[in-house]
Amino acid sequence: MPPTSPILPNQPANSATPNFGLIIIGDEILSGKRADKHLPKVIELLKTRGLSLAYAEYVGDDPGRITAALQRAFASGEVVFSTGGIGATPDDHTRQCAARALGVELALHPQAKALIEQRMQNVALEQGKTYDPSQADNLHRLNMGVFPQGAQIIPNPYNQIPGFSCGQVHFVPGFPVMAWPMIEWVLDSHYRACFAKDAWLERSVIVFGAMEATLTPLMETIEHDFAGIKVFSLPSVDHPQYGRHIELGVKGEPQAVAGAFAALLEGLGPFHLKLGPELVRS
Repeated sequence: MPPTSPILPNQPANSATPNFGLIIIGDEILSGKRADKHLPKVIELLKTRGLSLAYAEYVGDDPGRITAALQRAFASGEVVFSTGGIGATPDDHTRQCAARALGVELALHPQAKALIEQRMQNVALEQGKTYDPSQADNLHRLNMGVFPQGAQIIPNPYNQIPGFSCGQVHFVPGFPVMAWPMIEWVLDSHYRACFAKDAWLERSVIVFGAMEATLTPLMETIEHDFAGIKVFSLPSVDHPQYGRHIELGVKGEPQAVAGAFAALLEGLGPFHLKLGPELVRS
């Protein structure tokens, strides 16, 4: 069963770095009408802070699927960003699904209401019109501030229409110009203690003329002998520079990576393979 009320993100975080997930909502992505830009950007935003993305999920504008995805996110205890579907048009379901997943009611957030009303007043002033809060379309716009009870707002520097957080799950619009600075704000405001910009390193080497199956025992040995190290193998058949090859490497804390990579190179020796450039990423 989902929790009956959200756990707010300003509560003390665990000492361990949390997993980060991403849910991208919208039929326009799955139909191909729009190309997703959120996944590479969120990976970038996390990487610059020494963090990484554990998973990403695409969901269409189906309330049942959205609710199920959010129930999993809330139950996971992980940090999850959800993009899209928080507007007030008939195909926007995320706010309602979040409340359903949590088992709470929706309510107009007082701070969101004030921000939306200020935005409407500013727009009316720019257009030389008189702001009428009782006007039907203005009343409808307040629905963008109706969030699950207990939610906290996420400031929107683009147009002041906020997103919201329920515990460790953070909801932002689908528009990149709004979503990306809002995600940055959440990271910098709530998860700065998790930042570890120099705590992750990758070292790899280009290997020619090898099969992954042949190298698998060596990879397993490296992971067994070096705690906390992950070994990766990225084969390519038509790389524009290297052609058919395998990028074989290790990743983890810099101190551990040095020894693991040296062991990897030593382990490749008996295969008498042609090796190409060595690559380093942080």
